[in-house]
Amino acid sequence: MKPARKLLIGSNLKMYKTIVETMVYLTQLQKLTTDLSRDDISVFIIPSYTSLPAASKIMGGVLQLGAQNMSWEESGQFTGEISPVMLKELNLDIVEIGHSERRHVFGETDQDENKKVLAALNHGFTALLCIGETASDTELGISVEKLRIQLKVGLRGVHADLIDHLWIAYEPVWAIGVNGVPASPEYASNMHAKIHETLVEIFPEHNNNIPILYGGSVTQQNCNELIVQPFIDGLFIGRAAWNADDMNAIIRKVLPLWQKK
Repeated sequence: MKPARKLLIGSNLKMYKTIVETMVYLTQLQKLTTDLSRDDISVFIIPSYTSLPAASKIMGGVLQLGAQNMSWEESGQFTGEISPVMLKELNLDIVEIGHSERRHVFGETDQDENKKVLAALNHGFTALLCIGETASDTELGISVEKLRIQLKVGLRGVHADLIDHLWIAYEPVWAIGVNGVPASPEYASNMHAKIHETLVEIFPEHNNNIPILYGGSVTQQNCNELIVQPFIDGLFIGRAAWNADDMNAIIRKVLPLWQKK
């Protein structure tokens, strides 16, 4: 069993909310959750790039804010990319790296994600590395092998002194999106245990407490069953969290269960 730590709950808004919609959502969510002690929980939201400047101005320590992607280069001839230096100007907390859409729609490799992880950590961000197997991987019985590769390549060269700023989000690719099928709590728990074992293998000389979040069709109906699993350290929620009242409801459902673990 891993040592106790804060419950982590967050959402990636993808390419859905405008700046105005994002500001309304963040303002509402801050008000709804302001009574919760941040000694027990960290709530983070990762909106679109265009919303980040405005969003960063209203963050009052209640919510953490992140970017959905980042270049590993600090500057240069990289049209359309955003550098870690640029993101530092916005006082962001988190950089999401390797979401399945970045991997499977935009063709990013494990080596690409590794360079981004190193850049994020070296610039003082929390790196949220997303990993997950496809339906084909599952059918072939190589899901664990695929996750181990994504972790071993993605975390290559990470100095152990920086692992306090490293989070892992496990999202089975077949569980994400409109047509996603949620993994069973038992399946998710087993995969989280395998991920934890791999992290201990990568960082053998340290008391490994890297948080592992589950994402993939998390809802108000299944969040309770997921959060009580021994190696699930938080939830990375999609569309079920894109209404502030719904996100607040999930948080208040799972927090008491987490505190009893």
